[in-house]
Amino acid sequence: MPYQFRLPDIGEGIVEGEVVRWLVRIGDEIEEDQPMVEVMTDKATVEIPSPVKGRVVEQGGKEGDVVQVGSVLVVIDTGKAEIESEPDHAVAHPSLHGPPISRRRRTTARVLATPAIRRLAKQMKIDLEAVKGTGPGGRITREDLTRAQNSAPVGEAVPAAVGPTERIPYRGIRRRIGDHMLQASNHAPHFTYVEEADVTELVRMRQRAQGSEEFQGVRLTYLPYILKALAHELKRHPYLNARLDLDAGEIELRKYYNIGIATQTEEGLTVPVIRNVDQKSLPEVAREISQVSQLAREGNLKLEHLQGSTFTVTSLGALGGIVATPIVNYPEVAILGVHKIAPRPVVRSGRIVIREIMHLSLSQDHRVVDGAVGARFLQDVIARLEKPENGL
Repeated sequence: MPYQFRLPDIGEGIVEGEVVRWLVRIGDEIEEDQPMVEVMTDKATVEIPSPVKGRVVEQGGKEGDVVQVGSVLVVIDTGKAEIESEPDHAVAHPSLHGPPISRRRRTTARVLATPAIRRLAKQMKIDLEAVKGTGPGGRITREDLTRAQNSAPVGEAVPAAVGPTERIPYRGIRRRIGDHMLQASNHAPHFTYVEEADVTELVRMRQRAQGSEEFQGVRLTYLPYILKALAHELKRHPYLNARLDLDAGEIELRKYYNIGIATQTEEGLTVPVIRNVDQKSLPEVAREISQVSQLAREGNLKLEHLQGSTFTVTSLGALGGIVATPIVNYPEVAILGVHKIAPRPVVRSGRIVIREIMHLSLSQDHRVVDGAVGARFLQDVIARLEKPENGL
């Protein structure tokens, strides 16, 4: 009798996925855990395995179709006497978090685009077959659609009241980012504490490390040093590494230290996570940051890279400005904004000297973190960054 396998929840906030490629055909005999289909979401491409042994009798969509989470993806005849079905609330199979599928393994000339991009193209009345993708593996990006719209008529123009305009649908990753930020803003009463750090010694330490053997082949930024300082101080200030469980009426103090790094990509903001920062050496953290940053730029992050953070850092590097008030990555209770390092005149021992100065902005959920607690935490982080030789 048939076994109905439904598209599982394959990531936080994911409600649908595109069938990229079927790996089995109707009539095929398949084994348990045998890969059945590649599905692409707005976050990653995953290979979904079969939960049972049997014969494929029905497929829930063609290649290129968008299917909803919870809908029947494939029907398998297992030979059992009754109809079985995945529950509507089915969670991701553990093996869904395997390596991402290479976007260069395509055997057909089908258009490569995420569901969000397909919806946007439909709104903009653009034929994706006529668009050349410039993303990884030829994937069509938002910028490709904009170029296509500006170079050819795509429908009747909407009259502008005062001049030319362009309307972009509020969909996909942009909508999800907005919803998450609104949730954070509505639920967490924010306050931000800002302080400057004299990181002259840290700048010198990084300059020495860039030429050393242990950092060979790694693009060394200041983030590894900041993450290590944070991990040390999150242990000493547990309320900054907490989560407020309103249903249980409890503050959960988490004893593991997974730090998310807010990263801008061509598809929008994403937050890959460096796990167990406290248990890793500085070179290990630097190497992992370099790896996930590259995966983010290529659009090849796995779902496991995006889940489980307990604290977040956001940085714009050289564009970091002087100060900002970042929004907490809810349900976390704090986020650190890192700003650019620049030589500035400061007073030391009654004399004006030039030092390398960086501003840090710590936004917190005031329901969990008191002002004095947050200020003390940031001051202790700064102390570690100002004297990095004491151990990061």
